[in-house]
Amino acid sequence: MSLLRGFAFQVAFWIWSIVINLAWLPSLLMPPMATVRGQTIWAYGVMVLLRVIAGIRYEIRGRENIPPGPVLIAAKHQSAWDTMIFHIIARDPAIVMKAELLKIPVYGWYCRHSRMIPIDRDTGSAAIRTMIDAAKAAATANRPIVIFPQGTRVAPGTSAPYLPGIAALYRQLGIPVVPVALNSGIAWPRRSIRRQPGTIVLEYLPPIAPGLNRKDFMAKLEAAIEPASTRLAETAL
Repeated sequence: MSLLRGFAFQVAFWIWSIVINLAWLPSLLMPPMATVRGQTIWAYGVMVLLRVIAGIRYEIRGRENIPPGPVLIAAKHQSAWDTMIFHIIARDPAIVMKAELLKIPVYGWYCRHSRMIPIDRDTGSAAIRTMIDAAKAAATANRPIVIFPQGTRVAPGTSAPYLPGIAALYRQLGIPVVPVALNSGIAWPRRSIRRQPGTIVLEYLPPIAPGLNRKDFMAKLEAAIEPASTRLAETAL
């Protein structure tokens, strides 16, 4: 049944994505917030399809842990769902993303116009400098900056290292980091068409204040995200 639900959702997802992407093309000639609005509408539509077709809902916990002002959100990454939800729960997010995604027709145009933060890992240290400059501009505009510190989707129950980009942003921006745990990989597994009915939980954890050295910060970040994500996975659905 989860396979059938997944196939039906995938068809509806692509139809909805094509419709909204084509309908919103004029926003590329407007101020960025017009495109941001379209991204939000698209994400809301995807969540409706997930609920109606796949039986997947979501719950957001710990909003009280988000401090006022610019903030760096460091989120666990298990599923494509993670890249969509922040268009709904964060206002005008600046999401750190792979630079190659900007090359995708239409989708990449929207990401560029809405001032996402690309990172090209092939350029080494230059990629970090470019990312930091873009993140500083986002912080100045009081936009929440979202980064997936492991740099890729990591299935529940598996591990991957935390990459240096998050430490560079923490050091250079001097703003609080809010760790985020989630269990989206249970309902929407990586590289699978199956969709498991239930409730995805995303939890904002207590913020990490600026000022720690790199080693202590990275240890504290991982110690916050990993056990919380394991807990959410064990109690999922």
